Amino acid sequence: MSHDELLSIYNDISVIDHPFVQHKLTSLRDKNTSTREFRMLVEELGTLIGYEATRDLETTDIEVETPLEKTMSPVLKGKKLCVVTIMRAGNGLAEGVLKLSPSARVGHIGLYRDPETKQPVEYYLKMPHSIDERTIIVVDPMLATGNSAIMAIDKMKEMGANHIRFICLFSAPEGITAFKKAHPDVAMYIGTIDRELDDHAYIRPGVGDAGDRIYGTL
Repeated sequence: MSHDELLSIYNDISVIDHPFVQHKLTSLRDKNTSTREFRMLVEELGTLIGYEATRDLETTDIEVETPLEKTMSPVLKGKKLCVVTIMRAGNGLAEGVLKLSPSARVGHIGLYRDPETKQPVEYYLKMPHSIDERTIIVVDPMLATGNSAIMAIDKMKEMGANHIRFICLFSAPEGITAFKKAHPDVAMYIGTIDRELDDHAYIRPGVGDAGDRIYGTL
């Protein structure tokens, strides 16, 4: 399914086409980008896309006293954010989102892809309390088959989360289709939709293995 077809079917998929985002995604694609620069770019993109993903958070007015007078001014309403990182590649992206809200809680879910079945295997799960009262932002740089993101959000829903958003940098049409079939209620904020998955379930043209490139374990 093409980029345009996906966006015409699903009205809650936002591809962030801001020039800064697209420029930084191109730098990530470059095989000559260093580990240090790659890591910094992923964090920067977490902030930029996180800004768009949180645009509609609810606020409420409170009274504050400026140096000149008292005034009513908006603050975030109710419980704040919880950023859930799909380890290990999601950690860098989460750091960028946290720059927007340093007081946000952070959850971790560790998944790896079985090389034979291409299915995710869970090895770690740690979440803060009261996730049913928080806006959950699940982050992972890559959405290839979609299986890891689907499993992570399954876990969040099992634990009571009901306000969930998903951020990724690079995605494949196959992964988006699978994701929306499993979680039609979860809005997606995406850097770019690439052409396809190859026979090894890698995104093409893609960026390689984001975790390896973030941590220099190629």
